[in-house]
Amino acid sequence: MKNSTIIGLVLGLIAVLGGMVVKGAHLSSLMNPAAFMIIILGTVASVMIAFPMSELKKVGKLFKIVFAEQKLASREDLITRFMEWASITRREGLLALEARVDEIEDAFLRNGMRMIIDGNDQDLVRDVLLEDIAATEDRHKAGALIFTQAGTYAPTLGVLGAVVGLVAALSEMSDMDKLAHAIAGAFIATLLGIFTGYVLWHPIANRLKRISKEEIQIRLMMLEGLLSIQSGVSTIAINQKLSVFLTPTERKQMREKEEMAVEQKA
Repeated sequence: MKNSTIIGLVLGLIAVLGGMVVKGAHLSSLMNPAAFMIIILGTVASVMIAFPMSELKKVGKLFKIVFAEQKLASREDLITRFMEWASITRREGLLALEARVDEIEDAFLRNGMRMIIDGNDQDLVRDVLLEDIAATEDRHKAGALIFTQAGTYAPTLGVLGAVVGLVAALSEMSDMDKLAHAIAGAFIATLLGIFTGYVLWHPIANRLKRISKEEIQIRLMMLEGLLSIQSGVSTIAINQKLSVFLTPTERKQMREKEEMAVEQKA
């Protein structure tokens, strides 16, 4: 599980529930079926109107992406792997990498490797892989947009729920106790709408965008590595070219590992 996601969700609940207790509000007031119906079902209905079923079917998978650890290739490992492949290519040629293609787990990298081994033009390889990256990015944006829109609809539905609750409250004008209780219940819908919108749906959308950005960066890194191998550049040149995808801290750590490896060999 992604610790920050779980911790954030727990802290959000603590913030709202704890704040209610501190302010003297009874947690039992949250047991408002009408509010949950308006907010949850209303948000689901709005999203279903806004998006085709083909995209909504992926919502379960999107939740899994948010709460489960993603197995993305390590950038440092990719640099090491491309340096190894570049060394083999310069000694034995591109065809020497054919035996290693089936060992590649990432489908994008495997497909790109097959393309350069088959002798495709470099411009064609670049165009095909960039189109693949663009299509992946579009799919990711569509998934994140579902939660972004849900985060937009929920708070507004909360206002709608409050209005519905106040309309019901006005019918209790003869009994001040019932009126006060009805008014308090009316604002539970607003609370649920704002909470789900800004503590759940919008943050989930942002998490999906961050995961997408990281995956796209890694694919761009793979693309540059593949084109470099196809061009026959040296291992040092590949290291320098792909190191731009690392943070300064990661570059420093990688240099230290390389220096340590050299010292051990010596």
